[in-house]
Amino acid sequence: MRASSLALRLFLSATAVTVVILLITGVVLSSLYRDGVERSFDRRLDVYLKTLVAEVSAPEDSEKLPQALSEPLFDLPLSGWYWQTTKLSGTKPEVKSSRSLWDGGLPHLEDLHVPIGADGTRKRYVAGPEDQRLRLVERTVDLGDEGRYLVAVAGDAQEVEDEAQSFDRALVFTFGVLAAALLLTTMFQVRFGLAPLKRISASLAAIRAGTAERLEGRFPEEIAPLARETNALIDANREIVERARTHVGNLAHALKTPLSVIVNEATARGEDPLAAKVREQAAVMRDQVQHHLERARIAARATVIGTVTEVAPVVTALARSMEKIHRDRGIAIDIETTLATKFRGEKQDLEEMVGNLVDNACKWAQSRVAIEVLAGRAESAAARTLRVVVDDDGPGLNPSQRERVQVPRRGNRLDETKPGTGLGLSIVTDLAALYGGALTLGTAPIGGLRAELVLPAA
Repeated sequence: MRASSLALRLFLSATAVTVVILLITGVVLSSLYRDGVERSFDRRLDVYLKTLVAEVSAPEDSEKLPQALSEPLFDLPLSGWYWQTTKLSGTKPEVKSSRSLWDGGLPHLEDLHVPIGADGTRKRYVAGPEDQRLRLVERTVDLGDEGRYLVAVAGDAQEVEDEAQSFDRALVFTFGVLAAALLLTTMFQVRFGLAPLKRISASLAAIRAGTAERLEGRFPEEIAPLARETNALIDANREIVERARTHVGNLAHALKTPLSVIVNEATARGEDPLAAKVREQAAVMRDQVQHHLERARIAARATVIGTVTEVAPVVTALARSMEKIHRDRGIAIDIETTLATKFRGEKQDLEEMVGNLVDNACKWAQSRVAIEVLAGRAESAAARTLRVVVDDDGPGLNPSQRERVQVPRRGNRLDETKPGTGLGLSIVTDLAALYGGALTLGTAPIGGLRAELVLPAA
């Protein structure tokens, strides 16, 4: 995963967690504050209720009820603050109420079957005059022979709503500022906390591009082991490749001598049928050994990390060499390439692939060979490719002949009159495949064979 993608995902995760936590905290705080405002409002109503209960319990002052309530809102019509006492004993209830009720009345919570709380009162939100939302507190007072009274006090519940909404607005603003600060802090931490990973990612890209050989620089304690292990892996890879090259070279030298002895002994026997068969099979063995040793050497080099080769100088040098080799036939080689094109691999392998294709084209061309190097299109830097197109004006190949040439049979040749072992295209195909590329054959615009080689670009 790229460091920038990881940083984005961590930031989004942190953002989601922060928002969820703040939302939950905000809901809890808003609920607690609303409950606190409601309790404070209820305590205020309880004071008025107790005052009314005390005056109802004093028969001598019942006609002057109430004297102790000093709240002016109880005298203001439809103010939202009301009191009411109802004498339940007798044939007809006697109701007394505040002036603010005007001609209205308060509902009885007892009739609505509201349960009695621990403090002996019933509490509930109800609809009052003019559809006002009221907080109603009611208590039943039994005075024995004096009768049974229902005492109620109601206050405007909009005060509770206003307090709660004011707190919610302040909470939203405060948490908004807090969320912005937390997100900026998180972004800062993620950005600078993952900076070492971004450095490692850039260093690995530089190694693959061939501009660096190791992860350089100092890293934090948490990242340093990763950098050390990566460098150790790169060193081990190079060591394995070098060891493989050495073994391939040793094996090649070890097999050359016995094969040479066999061929020399068979040659010394002249035209003996057995000697001829030995020479024939020894030649096959030599070709097969050459092919498989070359394949092993190629595979070892293809695993090297961070090797980059400029294509233009290699193609130009090969073209000039082939012109000299085929000077007696007057073969002209046209080149079209750019200095910016680079092959993500070793120079020897590029020379071998392009050299085989150009040599093959020159053998079959009448007078002209064209080489074109093109940059392929890719969605990402890791998927960039280049194309080397080699055309000749020779006889070319029909589809069935192209299929025969491209099948994986070593030494497959269509014309024994041309020099060579028939391993050229096979080696090019194998080597291109080891680099993740491919070789395709087609018809050239100038009349002969077109060989198109696709390789990874740096």
